[in-house]
Amino acid sequence: MEKLLTRNIASLTEFREPGKVLAKSGNEPTAILNRNEVVAYLVPVGALSDISAAPLGKEKLREYIKNGLPKIHHVIDYLKDK
Repeated sequence: MEKLLTRNIASLTEFREPGKVLAKSGNEPTAILNRNEVVAYLVPVGALSDISAAPLGKEKLREYIKNGLPKIHHVIDYLKDK
């Protein structure tokens, strides 16, 4: 099984009732699985409330790439195949 990017999971059968899936996950993302393979991620609006949409300056972007990028290296590796 591939590495999941969240702790919450739901099957496509469970996703027929998205309200229940949202209630179960709270404000955290949920991986939607079909036959044990991730087909989608459901991200509630509440999970995005802490994310700032302000643009980064060049210096902050360079600092993020230098220091923060290795922390998400597994995500980048996963997305290369998609």
